[in-house]
Amino acid sequence: MKDLWSDLLACLELRPADADMEFAGANQRLDHHRLFGGQLLAQFVRAASLACPDKAVKSVHALFARAGRPDEPVRYEVTCHHQGSTFATLGIIARQSPGVMATAAVSMHAPEDGPDHQTPFHVPAVPGEEHSVELGLLPWDTRAVTDLDTPEPEAPEYELWMRTPAAEPELAPALTAYATDLSLIGTALRQVEGVGQHDANKVFTSAVTAHTVRFHRPFRTDSWLLLRQHSPLVAQGRCYGRGDVLTEEGSLVASYAQEALLRFKDSGS
Repeated sequence: MKDLWSDLLACLELRPADADMEFAGANQRLDHHRLFGGQLLAQFVRAASLACPDKAVKSVHALFARAGRPDEPVRYEVTCHHQGSTFATLGIIARQSPGVMATAAVSMHAPEDGPDHQTPFHVPAVPGEEHSVELGLLPWDTRAVTDLDTPEPEAPEYELWMRTPAAEPELAPALTAYATDLSLIGTALRQVEGVGQHDANKVFTSAVTAHTVRFHRPFRTDSWLLLRQHSPLVAQGRCYGRGDVLTEEGSLVASYAQEALLRFKDSGS
């Protein structure tokens, strides 16, 4: 797990490329035939932060055009559409030699003072170590009281607690964006009898097509966070899910939504 954590942190250290407002990012060293979308989300966030260092990422909306190749670094081309005193709007293209892999629209915002009101959220106590779960791509402590994969149909809801090793606060948005990409398809599959994420490429084919994350407040990932997810729809060869990120004290720090291809092999598609 430590090596995977170090590997992920290295991927977040984007380096300047040849042209202005362009950056290059290394890929995770995973035994996968394509790049994990969470890596691209995290690197989109980091590219925006480097291109506009006086503001924080407020939202990122990514569209995934094609699978990325793990054997080639990703080039991030940033265009600043608007730069004001408090807001900025960026467009980012993630590219490899075959062409564009993904694009992102990013909104930036300089911190401001103002009223702070929030609908109360009921947040349960952090589960004990006996509820630790292994989710593979998350190289940190994760816990859940329900199974992501269920043989019988269950409510398409999932609550995942997570806490990273010590990390700088400026990495929190990128690390959280990375985590939000992992289990929404599995959450959608909880309502489908006899099928779970482990059946990928056997019973169904899946791929994320669009993912949005909005950041509401500053936070840290080395304190406990709750990813509370719900997937209301599986239809037309796609699934849709959304979630909130809450602190242990119930503060809403981020929200996210995802649409993905979910094509069952017996559907005749």
